[in-house]
Amino acid sequence: QVQLVESGGGLVQAGGSLKLSCAASRSTYISAGFAWYRQAAGKQREVVASISNGGTPGYVDSVKGRFTISRDNAKNTVYLQMNSLKPEDTAVYYCNVIGRGIWGQGTQVTVSS
Repeated sequence: QVQLVESGGGLVQAGGSLKLSCAASRSTYISAGFAWYRQAAGKQREVVASISNGGTPGYVDSVKGRFTISRDNAKNTVYLQMNSLKPEDTAVYYCNVIGRGIWGQGTQVTVSS
């Protein structure tokens, strides 16, 4: 059973924007905190942003002021709005349910210079 489905990745020029979505099953979404991770080619996966069950966000320093994580409880969906994108943001982005080892399939984000 697929529990997380990500979408919204793509190719964008530096300075552009993308919005990633992570749709969860209801049973997965309830009472869960979520995180977005990314993994660039040849690098370790790193956390980018997180959001608690209550909606409290957190960000890694490199994306503060540019990325916004949010959740829509009516749609069981978590979002990552990415603005002012840089080439170094290029990576596969993954949605994760915090503390439960549940991952999405990943979505590629490519930022051209």
